Amino acid sequence: MKKLVLCLLMTLFFAAAQAQHFKAYRGTVPGGYNFWFHDPEAGNHRDPNAHFPLLIFLHGKSLSGTNLERVKRYGPISAVAKGLSIDCYIIAPQTNNGWAPDRVMKIVDWAIKNYAVDTTRIYVYGMSMGGYGTIDLCATYPDRIAAGMAACGGASVKNLAGLSKVPLWILHGTADRAVPFSASQKVVDAMEKTGKSRLIFTPLKGVDHGRPSRLFYMTQTYDWLFSHSTKDPGREVCRDFKVTPEMLSKAYEDLRDLKSDGKEEEYME
Repeated sequence: MKKLVLCLLMTLFFAAAQAQHFKAYRGTVPGGYNFWFHDPEAGNHRDPNAHFPLLIFLHGKSLSGTNLERVKRYGPISAVAKGLSIDCYIIAPQTNNGWAPDRVMKIVDWAIKNYAVDTTRIYVYGMSMGGYGTIDLCATYPDRIAAGMAACGGASVKNLAGLSKVPLWILHGTADRAVPFSASQKVVDAMEKTGKSRLIFTPLKGVDHGRPSRLFYMTQTYDWLFSHSTKDPGREVCRDFKVTPEMLSKAYEDLRDLKSDGKEEEYME
């Protein structure tokens, strides 16, 4: 019993310590958004030669507003607090309504200026409104984004030609009543017309609008994203991973199992 309590306390300690590595920035980047920033080396002795990937999380409409605390409700901040280690810089901005690619990229440029970002490994993911933002960012800056994952979203920008250059994984539940499945299908159709897309499209049969948020708690999400680089020959999309409705349903359970089977150190700092 004592060992169980000790294990639980250690898990909570490591999760809390990791969560503290997220720092809020308000009014820091002119023309950008307010945002959370995660530094994986915060509080540690920094290796001057180490460079880390950068991950951008774009939230959905339910987290919109001016209270940054809302951004903690789901996504990477929540995942880290639950014990998942994401070994990269993370930007989690907040918008009031919709995502402007140029405003997001201003924050990315701020991070590059102030931290040792591996500029060949910049990633973006999001769902719902954040799925729209992800696709828009990839289409607007295809040479800067190494890979993107968009769940239950669509596209707002008119010119989608840039998407043919970016490894992109689009997922959408067929039972989504908030954002119609057709919104993603339109993007897929546009990409396939180019004849050279680097696309994975996963229709999630019977899945509603909310369940894809569990992607943010699955290790394979990060394994897939981080398997790409803008330096990759041909920038081919990695097809070694899959996501199914069953995997989404088990995401939280798998995260708990990860903690309980002695692998805490592998996925926690």
